[in-house]
Amino acid sequence: MMQFGFSYVGLGFLLMLFIPNMIWTKHKPRDYEKYVGNENRILSLLERVGEALVCCAALTCSGFNLWKPDLWSIWLVLAVLAMLLYEGYWIRYFRSRQEMTDFYSSFLGIPVAGASLPVAAFFLLGIYGRNPLMLLAVTVLGIGHIGIHLAHRREVSERKR
Repeated sequence: MMQFGFSYVGLGFLLMLFIPNMIWTKHKPRDYEKYVGNENRILSLLERVGEALVCCAALTCSGFNLWKPDLWSIWLVLAVLAMLLYEGYWIRYFRSRQEMTDFYSSFLGIPVAGASLPVAAFFLLGIYGRNPLMLLAVTVLGIGHIGIHLAHRREVSERKR
């Protein structure tokens, strides 16, 4: 059942998401702007709507906060692990040459990790919080965000040929 109220866990997840992205604005890959102009408008709309809904759900649903540990807590552990892997992806990106291939790369076998890991983390958080709003929001976000990243990755590989 969804519980409304402030979620400090949701805030923590959002900080783990936003801080590397803010740093990235100063370390964008060369030629990034050439790819952004080619984004599918429907995927972009889904991404924006999903971003807003995920942020709202993460902050306003207190069911994401820590409970007494039990077997269900494995979902939170998995969500945190996905976010830690996301941070690892960013560390690798910032230490790389910061090219388009680096940005859209896989990390530990996870395709387009910069898009798929946070989507997975928030989906797992939605399961942990038993929150259908988060699950719907992150599904919308995932379709748009992962779709855009896959399209850009495909474009990058085609231009390299």
